[in-house]
Amino acid sequence: MEDILLSVENLSVQFRNDRKWIRAVSDVSYSVKRGETVGLVGESGCGKSVSSMAVMGLLPGKDTCRVEGSIIFDGKSLLNADKETMRKLRGDRVSMVFQEPMTCFNPVVQIGKQIAEAIKLHRKMDRKAVDEKVVDLLDMVGIPDPAGVAKRYPFELSGGMRQRAMIAMAMCCDPELLIADEPTTALDVTIQAQILDLIRTMQQQTQTATIMITHDLGVIADICERVIVMYAGQIVEESEKFELFDHPAHPYTRALLQSIPSVSDKGRKLFSIPGTVPMPGSITKGCVFAPRCHKATARCTEDRPELKDIGSGHICRCWCVE
Repeated sequence: MEDILLSVENLSVQFRNDRKWIRAVSDVSYSVKRGETVGLVGESGCGKSVSSMAVMGLLPGKDTCRVEGSIIFDGKSLLNADKETMRKLRGDRVSMVFQEPMTCFNPVVQIGKQIAEAIKLHRKMDRKAVDEKVVDLLDMVGIPDPAGVAKRYPFELSGGMRQRAMIAMAMCCDPELLIADEPTTALDVTIQAQILDLIRTMQQQTQTATIMITHDLGVIADICERVIVMYAGQIVEESEKFELFDHPAHPYTRALLQSIPSVSDKGRKLFSIPGTVPMPGSITKGCVFAPRCHKATARCTEDRPELKDIGSGHICRCWCVE
């Protein structure tokens, strides 16, 4: 049997807006094996970060947010876990690199102390050992003068350095599952390659599983083994990496790949997907991508397609695939 570390089944997330509930994520199901890297792709507003925050237990309380479905980590349910259980799990066995490093650090606490706090919480180490580990972590993610940077405050660092410091914090306890939400967005290509190599090395040494959330399909092609494409809170396609790039089935996936600039496009107008991602809950029937799809038919606007296996573990949510 495959060694499944994380299993998400029929995950749905609703947020309260005035007096009604708006569905932001709808019936999302996927699994991640130990040591596997799964890419989560889609435009902003497709539900990628919300579904990951649900796994981490970081969404608001039941008065403003409802989470339904099943989230199983290493055989244990996280959906109804108490706060103490989640506190022990987060930062230790499960870590997350958040999308915006500017707002995720405490502005009045030194970077080194914030990383050290996570280590002290989950590991029994003396102060000297913790300080040495903090410097090693900052050096590992490519920060120059790591001992000096550890004593600086977040506002003294550039956006790229803050992003690297956040990655160091997420990796400080050798997590079994790393959720990386746009981890290389603020980094130049050299440091981006270094971070991706670092994630690979960590996987080889500790069998860490990774969920890579990104808009950069180049990153997906470089590091991921499977790809999940999300649109408007739903999974519209999932496949092994090479199968997806060679034979994209959903019109949205094909449009994303067509949007990647190429040297052969010189002199041609760059392709872009018309329209924008719909607001959550605004499309109540039919395929959620139909308003932007050039292949949409009358059936697409009336009946909502289900995910179907089209061969070799390649699943797609589209009437046209039939």
